[in-house]
Amino acid sequence: MDDPVQGDQLKSIVERIERLEEEKSTIATDIKEVYAEAKGNGYDTKVLRKVVALRKRDLNERKEEESILDLYLQAVGETA
Repeated sequence: MDDPVQGDQLKSIVERIERLEEEKSTIATDIKEVYAEAKGNGYDTKVLRKVVALRKRDLNERKEEESILDLYLQAVGETA
């Protein structure tokens, strides 16, 4: 009966995942440091995070969402 689990291949995959997890942790720390630098320079990091998140999204999708948001706000009397 053949062994369905190939130890060397599985070990290699696990080790690659572990290395990537380490890199992810390092990158997360680097990002926190950049936000801390931004805060130290007087930037609002909450707004900065929103800017970063918005830039990741498709422009047309953002515009459509903003349009619907404006419509809803008008409907509840929150905008002029």
